[in-house]
Amino acid sequence: MSRRIEFTAQGGPEVLSLVSRPVPEPGEGEVRVRNHAIGLNFIDTYQRSGLYPVASLPSGLGSEGAGVVEAVGPGVTTFQPGDRVAYGTGPLGAYAEHHVLPVAHLVRLPDGIGFEQAAAIMLKGLTVQYLFRQTHVLQAGDTVLFHAAAGGVGLLACQWARALGVRLIGTAGGPDKVARALAAGAWAGIDYDREDVVARVHALTEGRKCPVVYDGVGAATWATSLDCVAPRGLLVSFGNASGPVTGVNLGILAQKGSLYVTRPTLGTYASTPERLQAMADELFGLVQQGAITVEIGQRFALADAAEAHRALAGRGTVGSTVLLP
Repeated sequence: MSRRIEFTAQGGPEVLSLVSRPVPEPGEGEVRVRNHAIGLNFIDTYQRSGLYPVASLPSGLGSEGAGVVEAVGPGVTTFQPGDRVAYGTGPLGAYAEHHVLPVAHLVRLPDGIGFEQAAAIMLKGLTVQYLFRQTHVLQAGDTVLFHAAAGGVGLLACQWARALGVRLIGTAGGPDKVARALAAGAWAGIDYDREDVVARVHALTEGRKCPVVYDGVGAATWATSLDCVAPRGLLVSFGNASGPVTGVNLGILAQKGSLYVTRPTLGTYASTPERLQAMADELFGLVQQGAITVEIGQRFALADAAEAHRALAGRGTVGSTVLLP
């Protein structure tokens, strides 16, 4: 038998239950991974709550983990039992001791990267990779704004920006979190609980504002983000931590300076096994070089997934969080 987290109705953390099921068998083109560590991400709370509907109920949860290939299905030739692997792009069901997934979602895990490290950074690190290296290719000397810079994605973004020579202005709630962003590599920090973000961005950029603003917060920061984008600049809206952005008036983009807006997803950028592995290789390379340090702020047992969700939603976490089966 294999333990996993399931939910039969969408709602709050209380809908998550630990159940035992037969160990799943991989089908055509699939592998079974025995998880050693599982990643926790905000998107998990969206899928649990119903903001992002799931295909059917009951459903598993989670799309990120790392472990060892235990079995392969027919037609799988690129991986074999015993291989160390990681994944961050689904399908749902990673909150489990065993996870069966299509081979196209797996990447090889270098010996120098631990299972907890990989589970903590796959989704977040690949997100930063496409934001900084594909959605807009950042260059040394660029000045960008990144909201929630002390979160799991944000702390990786601060480090990656420093490695690229990019001046990242990070927002965070409270002096402690601002200090964390600065320690991770942010060029400047803004405490959005106490400071006017737009005014500070104007001051820091001498009125030029930022050619790119990265907003994973959503509804609460949308208007602020628009006011921080330089004319003909780009607003990258990549998350909904405070709720989805709705009712967008395209005329605002003209009024603010002929702005561009994109709503990217990791799946679009990591759309083939080759692209996914190349993105992961760049991420793992930065970790191995010491340019990125993986901070795991919290560890929860798999059975305590609901408690982990409450901590995440309540802004009670720092860095990355992993579940241990």
